[in-house]
Amino acid sequence: MKRVIYPGTFDPITNGHIDIIQRATRIFDNVTVAVAKSTGKNTLFTTEERLQLVEETLRQLKVPAKVTIFDGLLVDFVRRKKAQVVVRGLRAVSDFEFEFQMALMNRKLDEQIETLFLMPKDTYSYLSSSIIKQIAKLHGPVTAFVPKHVEKALRAKYVNVPPTRE
Repeated sequence: MKRVIYPGTFDPITNGHIDIIQRATRIFDNVTVAVAKSTGKNTLFTTEERLQLVEETLRQLKVPAKVTIFDGLLVDFVRRKKAQVVVRGLRAVSDFEFEFQMALMNRKLDEQIETLFLMPKDTYSYLSSSIIKQIAKLHGPVTAFVPKHVEKALRAKYVNVPPTRE
């Protein structure tokens, strides 16, 4: 049985993430979406909120993947889960350098773990959680980029943010 881990911050989960998860479930027998606890990023949602948003998304879409939180080195987590592969999404050439460095470092830490890069549909290649948060913060439409429950969660976070004025 081939097991794969799809790690990320998922702050919040987007349609691009969902596309990568769905692609991974068609390739692998066992897919785990690993929500990073300590990311070094200033996240909008707590770890538990991000976990719940991903779980709800996968439940609604009936995607056969598990969701869990991980902390620490990714290679240690992958070993504990007895996975062989890490999936990473590549949206554009700009993602490649960072992802390539991470893949090489993970290989240096454990050469038994492979990294597989998947590209989302071209319609999602411009999506990022950061852009989605910025649009939501400025009270712009995010319906086409995230599931409805994620949009609702974003709106709840930014309820007291006044609209920008030109």
